[in-house]
Amino acid sequence: MNASTAYRRAAVIGGGVIGISWTGLFLAHGLDVVVSDPRPDAEEQVRAGLEEITPALAELGLPTADLTARLRFEPDLAEAVADADVVQENGPERLEAKREIWRTVEQAAPDHALLATSTSGIPATAIAEALRAPERLVVGHPFNPPHLVPLVEIVPGEKTSARTLAQAGDFYTALGKKPQILRKEVPGFVANRLQSALFRECVHLVAEGVVTEAELDAIVTDSIGLRWAVAGPFRTFHLGGGPGGLPHFLRHLGPAMEASWTGLGTPSLDEATVALLTAQAREAFAEEPVPELAARRDRAQIALMRALAASSPEPADKAAA
Repeated sequence: MNASTAYRRAAVIGGGVIGISWTGLFLAHGLDVVVSDPRPDAEEQVRAGLEEITPALAELGLPTADLTARLRFEPDLAEAVADADVVQENGPERLEAKREIWRTVEQAAPDHALLATSTSGIPATAIAEALRAPERLVVGHPFNPPHLVPLVEIVPGEKTSARTLAQAGDFYTALGKKPQILRKEVPGFVANRLQSALFRECVHLVAEGVVTEAELDAIVTDSIGLRWAVAGPFRTFHLGGGPGGLPHFLRHLGPAMEASWTGLGTPSLDEATVALLTAQAREAFAEEPVPELAARRDRAQIALMRALAASSPEPADKAAA
């Protein structure tokens, strides 16, 4: 499937960081994009953001010449979605705000349009209570930044139809993403829950004076970060079990690991902890502006993705094609 032919027109609701990223990706894949955001400076902010991410899109091999030629802006939400083939909503992370947005979208968008919310934690079931046809709504949660990181978590609500899930999977795959359809709805979905669990222990270790933020970052990028880019936690421990694999690991090393779980930290983001984290962040990161840090991160991420792609064997079905 080609995204530019199966989905020709996309409406992006919200022109913040995530909305800009989706907009750039959609445009680079040949879609006509309308951005709807009521802020008076939305167009200025979106165009500036697109200029920042264009080098990363080009590094991915996507066409970026005249990237914004098919971009327009429409503050009126109903007008913006009136002829959309896909609606990607990135509005405020407030349930009532999302319900209000989707009431309008459902009334104004074509019946065939894919309706997806980028929410990072609000269940589709709760949002879809505002809809006459809740089976049409699905969570399409990207891992930031959407134009770069492959993962999109497709999360159904209680009434999301199988057709909608398949439609979302096809759409994001056509954009070069690696969608994962979750088998059930869970608060925070999967990637953010994992990130949150690890960050909780990171905060604990820094707050307890075991390491600084910079030292902890180095530990992660020089160890489990490298491991998990190649093999996730389960495969990593499967390999750690030797010839017996994960069953051997769980029998022989699992009990000690489980015993350590009770000793993991339960920090609070109280005033003192926030002050400590803020001070260390200034010391560790202040020398380089955030846009430069982000650009360097993106270059490294692209290089890593290319290296992993080059080292991965083609799936059997592709190799035989």
